[in-house]
Amino acid sequence: MNPVTEPPAGGSKTIRGASARTAAALFNYGNILGILVPVPLGMLWLGISMIVYAMNRHHPNPKVGHYTQQAAYRFYGITGAFTAVAIFFPGQDWTPYLGAWILGALVLVPWSILDIVRIHRDEWRDMEIPEGLA
Repeated sequence: MNPVTEPPAGGSKTIRGASARTAAALFNYGNILGILVPVPLGMLWLGISMIVYAMNRHHPNPKVGHYTQQAAYRFYGITGAFTAVAIFFPGQDWTPYLGAWILGALVLVPWSILDIVRIHRDEWRDMEIPEGLA
């Protein structure tokens, strides 16, 4: 089933609430997969997340943009902090990298799960978008 459908003569498109809910949760699912399987999914998610953010941040339903932005803040904040701190890690020892990864997972995974629960508890209604704006 196509989430965006056109009525025959209405001149508008309908964005289903279920489609908006899925779009809002997508970044959080990517965060969980990216942090739990850092090689290769974490590296791939770093690039794919930019595409997901660009697609969903300016979604016609403003709640999708809000949830996407919050998930992006968390992910990019943790990866940015990891990068800044990792500069000072010793070269041959993997222990600091492992510790930073575990700390990042302990912060990002529960927060993303909490956000997914919030998204599914939120009310998502179908939206009519005028033909020229869709």
